[in-house]
Amino acid sequence: MAKRRRVGNLLALAVLSTLTQRPMHPYEMASILRERGKDRDMPIKWGSLYTVVQNLEKHGLVAATGSVREGGRPERTVYAITDAGSDELRDWVRELVSSPEREHLRFAAALSVLGALGPDETIGLLKQRLDLLDTELAADRAQLLREAAEIPRLFLVESEYELAIRVAEADWVRAFLAELTTGTFPHLDDWRAFHLTGEAPQELIDLAERGSTPD
Repeated sequence: MAKRRRVGNLLALAVLSTLTQRPMHPYEMASILRERGKDRDMPIKWGSLYTVVQNLEKHGLVAATGSVREGGRPERTVYAITDAGSDELRDWVRELVSSPEREHLRFAAALSVLGALGPDETIGLLKQRLDLLDTELAADRAQLLREAAEIPRLFLVESEYELAIRVAEADWVRAFLAELTTGTFPHLDDWRAFHLTGEAPQELIDLAERGSTPD
């Protein structure tokens, strides 16, 4: 079971990791995180960065070490990670690496109510999704190859993982499409008939109710 973190926003994880390099002010943190594409690795709301940093300071995970002024801009507070922050960072990463956690994905949510659409429309939509996936995967592979020529692999493993997940999704969609288009998907005729007549066969109703009722 995941621990309750003093600051549980994943942006806090990114901030703590960034501050292991050196003390910096929030604007600099945001610039570095954007350069590294961290918003592709985790859900980041940039408008909450200052609030996250303040909460980290409140809980003793970072500390203000001074301020800097650049040109005519207002002074910016510089923060450093504390010993407690370093401990929190390592413990958090250990948990995330070692403990699988179910993530609620939008695609999975759609699949859970796929019966709202007919099989023929579903086939068209899945083909559209697969075309987009294949295009994105080709671009992602090319980008990863370019980055691998300049960046140590340690800093690319999250991109490798994301690519592997997307490949697995594309493979699953391709296999699902094959079942729908060849007619080998179970109860396909009943599913199609339901959308043509508006009446679900009793066998399909029984199967749906059986699947939603605990044993």
